[in-house]
Amino acid sequence: MKTKIKIYFDNAATTPLDPRVLAAMLPYLKDNYGNASTLYSLGQKAKEAIEKSRETIANFIGAKSEEIIFTSGGTEADNFAIKGVAFANEKLGQHIITSKIEHHAVLEPFYWLEKRGFKVTYLPVDKNGLVNINEVEKAITDETILISIMHANNEIGTIQPIAEIGQIVKRTREERKNRNIQTPIYFHTDAVQSFGHLPINVDELGVDLLSASAHKLYGPKGVGMLYLRQGVKIDSLIHGGGHESGMRSGTENVAGIVGFAKAVELAKEELNKEFKRLTELRDKLIKEILEKIKDVSLNGDRYLRLPGNVNISIKGIEGEAALLYLDKKSIACSTGSACSSRSLKPSHVLLAIGKTPEEAHSSLRFTLGRFTSAKDINYLLKVLPEIIGQLRKMSPTWQEDIVKKEIYEDKCFGKEEKV
Repeated sequence: MKTKIKIYFDNAATTPLDPRVLAAMLPYLKDNYGNASTLYSLGQKAKEAIEKSRETIANFIGAKSEEIIFTSGGTEADNFAIKGVAFANEKLGQHIITSKIEHHAVLEPFYWLEKRGFKVTYLPVDKNGLVNINEVEKAITDETILISIMHANNEIGTIQPIAEIGQIVKRTREERKNRNIQTPIYFHTDAVQSFGHLPINVDELGVDLLSASAHKLYGPKGVGMLYLRQGVKIDSLIHGGGHESGMRSGTENVAGIVGFAKAVELAKEELNKEFKRLTELRDKLIKEILEKIKDVSLNGDRYLRLPGNVNISIKGIEGEAALLYLDKKSIACSTGSACSSRSLKPSHVLLAIGKTPEEAHSSLRFTLGRFTSAKDINYLLKVLPEIIGQLRKMSPTWQEDIVKKEIYEDKCFGKEEKV
C-alpha cells in the first residue's frame, strides 16, 4: 500500500533522510560492510570511514576527534553523560542541577539517580521557558558535580543561555580551586534539537559534554554522539569489546556514522542560509496564525527560539482532535514531544511555563525543516482556520464562553448598542 504524501511539519520529532545522506551511506550498507575492529582491508576501510566521520563532526563544533563518542542516539548520549558523570564522581559530590523543561531522556535518568541517593535541583523557567542564570548560580553548592541544561527545547523551541551558564561553571571551578575543594563540576547540554540548526562551538559555550542525534538533521535514525571533553571523569555504561576508545562497547554502526557525518557536512554548508529561510517562514506562520485565528497564544520566547519552531495553544479545541483533522488534509504535525505523544498527561514543558492543563492539551507544534516550502506554509494557513472553526463549533466549552461573552456585552452596553 502506497503511503499518502504529507506536508510535513514535525521535523522536531524526526527529519526525513536527505537523499545525499542516503547516497553516502549506501556503499557501507552493501559492498563496504566490514567490521571496523578487524585487521584485514575490508574492516580497515570501515575503520577509516568512522575516523573520518569523527573528524568531520568534531570540526563542526570545535572539538578534537578523540572527544567524539558515537552512540545509538541522543537518549543514550544523555544517559551516558548523566549517569556516567554521577557514578564516577559520587564520592566527591552527589548534587546535580537541571531544569524542569528538559527532555525525558534527561529527566528520567535524574529521577533514577534520586532513588539511589543523589540530590537533584530542578530549576523553574519563566513564562517563555528561559532558565534564570542567577538561579543557576544560587543553586550551586560545594557538592554540585553536574549541571545539565538543554541548548534548545524540543517542544517550545526556546534557546537557553548556555554560554552564560558556562561562564558560571568556569568561575565556580576557579573559586573551588582557590578554596582547595577537590569536587569537580561539569556542564552538560542536550543539543539534540539545536545540533545542525544553530552555530555550536563547545569552547564558546563552555560545555564539557554535549549530546546530539543524527535523525534530527536529515541523517539516519539509530546513531548519535556524545562530545566528551578530555579530562572529564566519567564511567562507561556499556561494557564489552572496548569500542570507542573503551568508552562505549558494541560493533559500530558504520553506515549510520557515515550518514551522520554527511548530514553534519551538509548542515555546515547550508547553516546560515537555512537559518534565515526558516526564520522568515516561521515568523510568517506565527504572524498569520495570530491574525487569522482568535484566542491563540504562542508558547515559548518570540525570538529566542529555534528557527523552525512554532508552538501554539488554541482556546476551545483539543490538540489531538486538530492533529487528526490536519492529518486528513495531508498535514503532519504534533501536539508536543513525539516521545510522549501517546501520553494523556499534559506537557510538562507547557505546565512549567505557566499554562493550565487545558491550555497544554490545546497545543499544536509545527516544526519546519529543509524541505518545507512557502507553498506548504500557505496551505497550512488556509486549512488551519477552517479546522479550528469546525472544532470550536463542536466544543461545548467554547460555545459556553461565547454565550457568557454575549450576556456580558448585553449587560454592559445593552442589546441596541452591541456591534
